Amino acid sequence: MKVLNTKLQDVKIIEMAVFGDHRGFFTESYTEEKFKEVGIDIAFVQDNHSLSVEPGVLRGMHFQTPDKAQTKLVRATTGVIYDVLVDLRVGSPTYGKWEGYILSEFNHRQLLVPKGFAHGFVTLTANCNVQYKVDEYYSKEHDGGIAFDDPAIGIEWPMPIEKLVLSEKDKHHPTLAEFDNPFVWEEK
Repeated sequence: MKVLNTKLQDVKIIEMAVFGDHRGFFTESYTEEKFKEVGIDIAFVQDNHSLSVEPGVLRGMHFQTPDKAQTKLVRATTGVIYDVLVDLRVGSPTYGKWEGYILSEFNHRQLLVPKGFAHGFVTLTANCNVQYKVDEYYSKEHDGGIAFDDPAIGIEWPMPIEKLVLSEKDKHHPTLAEFDNPFVWEEK
């Protein structure tokens, strides 16, 4: 198991050992003991799974506000996605910054998304299955999002915005400046 730091404060890429042969592959996608050994001690309580059937489906930029904020462990089990995070934590050295990562069935990478980040992804291939663990249950009252196309953040999506497929909800999130932000960075 390898843990890679990213440019965003507290965000990690997880690479588990993958054993392949002529039949396919085997990997332990999550082993609590191994995660604890590298300092990731999170009690996950729910697994989520989404299917996006066409390239260009954008889901984001989502989060849950305190006291129901979620840490996520995200992976693409089929297909390829461009996964994007924005640091919403006021006071963080990377506040308001974004970074994108390729997660795919081929690289087997997982992304550890701490509380206080907006999270979203766009599908780069058809039939993308995305699975993720969370450490807090879904709460409609705490469900939130920021605009995927906020010019002040400047996320560079890998395809033209007019070709993206979004839900009605995701088309109408506020910008970061318009968002009444409850997230505060706590230095560890």
